[in-house]
Amino acid sequence: MSAWSDQEVLAAADGGMPAAADERLSELLNRQQAGLLKDTEHAELTALMQLYQQGLLRKAQALREAVRRGLR
Repeated sequence: MSAWSDQEVLAAADGGMPAAADERLSELLNRQQAGLLKDTEHAELTALMQLYQQGLLRKAQALREAVRRGLR
């Protein structure tokens, strides 16, 4: 990230999951909590959780870089 432009760093710091993936993750988590998650949905939930966690890590790293540059 140190080689990224200021705009790229800020975009990553402000970024998030695509709306459709976020909605599906919420749906699957609700189904899991209600005990309605199908066997076929477990893998999808795991993949979306990994995507979410990777996004959080990238966002945190970008925010750290933005602060280091004095952008935030």
